[in-house]
Amino acid sequence: MPMADAPGTINTRAVLVGVDLGAVDFTASLEELALLASSAGAEPIDTITAKRNAPDPAHFVGSGKADEIGVAAKAAGAELVIFNHALSPAQQRNLERRLELRVIDRTSLILDIFAQRAQSHEGKLQVELAQLQHLATRLIRGWTHLERQKGGIGLRGPGETQLETDRRLIGERVKALRTRLAKLRKQHETQRRARGRNNTFSVSLVGYTNAGKSTLFNTLTKAGVYVANQLFATLDTTSRRLYLGDQTGSVVISDTVGFVRELPHQLVAAFRATLEETIHADVLLHVVDGSSPTRMEQIEQVNEVLREIGADHIPQILVWNKIDMADLQPAVERDEHDKISRVFISARSGAGLDLLREAIVEAAASGATSAPGLSPKNEEQDDAAPEFLDDFLDEDLGESNPTSTHVGPH
Repeated sequence: MPMADAPGTINTRAVLVGVDLGAVDFTASLEELALLASSAGAEPIDTITAKRNAPDPAHFVGSGKADEIGVAAKAAGAELVIFNHALSPAQQRNLERRLELRVIDRTSLILDIFAQRAQSHEGKLQVELAQLQHLATRLIRGWTHLERQKGGIGLRGPGETQLETDRRLIGERVKALRTRLAKLRKQHETQRRARGRNNTFSVSLVGYTNAGKSTLFNTLTKAGVYVANQLFATLDTTSRRLYLGDQTGSVVISDTVGFVRELPHQLVAAFRATLEETIHADVLLHVVDGSSPTRMEQIEQVNEVLREIGADHIPQILVWNKIDMADLQPAVERDEHDKISRVFISARSGAGLDLLREAIVEAAASGATSAPGLSPKNEEQDDAAPEFLDDFLDEDLGESNPTSTHVGPH
């Protein structure tokens, strides 16, 4: 369903809630939540913060703060409350009852953005699987009308039967999604093996969302991938050949989905086919927004996801992008082993791109197998996917919900 980005629609008025649990990047994370909410089609009209040592088991913020949020939200005419945290199903239900407003968490918000942005058939399948998994424990929310009946005689059975029917239908859908994604994964493996037989060097662009990966990809390859100043502008992996001269020939360069703080586990797992382009790359170009004050935290967030998907063994070159906004000059830095570790560029203006191409040529010439602290890629690593991805695709569905959580107006 179209969200508030569509012409003529009205943005959903939302109150943002952030709880400071002692994280050093609390302020930056809350600012990012506002960007995520806007990307999803919501209009942040107020931000409420709290400080706690630990989340409240029932309402995450405690009952007193929950009442304060409810008063502020209703006074501002809000239709939605968005928490900058992952809420348990019980916390979400308790908050919705207490606030008498729709409540979603950061995970649901990101899933909603992914649902809007997915363009390819594969991307849509991956998002649907992630949504079903996230909403697995929230099926009961669709049947709260039965709670008013207090389980009277003759009412308990039909409710349970309907829930069981939904679980069966959802289970069948998830099984079908897994089968189709497994076929797509085999197709990707066939393509990668073909590239391997041709000794084609593979490069993947990774980085925090909105760091400029797609702009860089378009500048290098003239691919015409969609670019916008928003979070998660592109989800689907796009690969193109890039000619780097007679000596190196062509390499395959891939633009991948951007990462973000607390990227939902369900998305990391469901986007297995997409992220495996990263897992099987020969070198990663880690694109960084050099103008962002939180760039170091963003670098660590990306590296954390790379560790989670099993791509932390692949050599990296840091690509310090947006130097035109940071008053920096094109340059190259080398590590103690005389290998290029960082390249300063502007994908928008093209400054420093010749240095980046030289860095890729040098990496291809050396096979990108001897970066310090990193092991070379081998066939065993190619064939071995992270265990949690396999577990995710094989696990039982349990309870689920056939509907996705939308942020924008319905």
